[in-house]
Amino acid sequence: MSYEKEKQVAIDAAIAAAKLCQQVRQAIPAAMEKTDKSPVTVADYGSQALICKAIGDMFGDDPIVAEEDAADLSTSEMAPQLAKVTDYVKELVPEATPEAVKSWIDRGNGEVAPRYWTLDPIDGTKGFLRQDQYAVALALVESGQVKVGVLACPAMPLENGECGILYVAVRGEGAFMAPLAGGDLQPIRVADIGDAANLRFVESVESGHGDQSRQSAVAKAVGITADSLRMDSQAKYGAVASGQAVLYLRLPSPKSPNYREKIWDHAAGTIVVEEAGGRITDMHGKPLDFSIGAKFANNQGVVVSNGTIHEKVLEALA
Repeated sequence: MSYEKEKQVAIDAAIAAAKLCQQVRQAIPAAMEKTDKSPVTVADYGSQALICKAIGDMFGDDPIVAEEDAADLSTSEMAPQLAKVTDYVKELVPEATPEAVKSWIDRGNGEVAPRYWTLDPIDGTKGFLRQDQYAVALALVESGQVKVGVLACPAMPLENGECGILYVAVRGEGAFMAPLAGGDLQPIRVADIGDAANLRFVESVESGHGDQSRQSAVAKAVGITADSLRMDSQAKYGAVASGQAVLYLRLPSPKSPNYREKIWDHAAGTIVVEEAGGRITDMHGKPLDFSIGAKFANNQGVVVSNGTIHEKVLEALA
């Protein structure tokens, strides 16, 4: 089955959402991370509205499982926020109204089905606030398997010094990247373990998002001696897929050992890495199960590798 239409709709929607997020982020004061997070809310809602509208218009029968809900925008206290969201959306969709924006956001209240989309309108909120890494992450899932994945990473650096990378993958067709500002998609591959310069691993900036001491120990056990690359969001998947690192570990924090990851935090990234030649499982070697619900109820932790070191990583974890 061809997913060309789904891929193009996803690309266009993610690029539009990334433009909105960048416009919002330009207005964030330096101290915003410690005080009012309203711009994040505006960007989250605006991004979700744009993408859910695009998916709903073209694939109206497909449910969308997304992070945000418009209920909070329906109160009188939130009217100014709704107005801001609408203004940003109108720059890309001129016919947008407050009521339409809320209805588009709530298209993301769908449930996991035999075919569905999953969306994180801003993955890496703290990175977004501190002018660091974040991603717009959109994926199509069929029969529990991710079929299409798009990651728009506005802060990821290009070789020419500019920022903004689009990662795209379709099952069975390989993984690609292109400048977010425009350009041809170029194939990407994971790094070979023999390339010593790429013996790096990536992990979350936030210590609460994993078990950093254990992650470091596992990396060393498989021969990675360099300090980790720490970045927010599914940009980490892009780093592995494009050969900047050979491993991404997200192990449960000791403070919340029973935590289960959410599907929208991983779906788009997983197919990009897999189609680039990598491998992804949970910390026990089980494939990630996208068929159950919004959380990986049957999986614990996430291990993302270039493939060749994966079994060694699982052995070290065991």
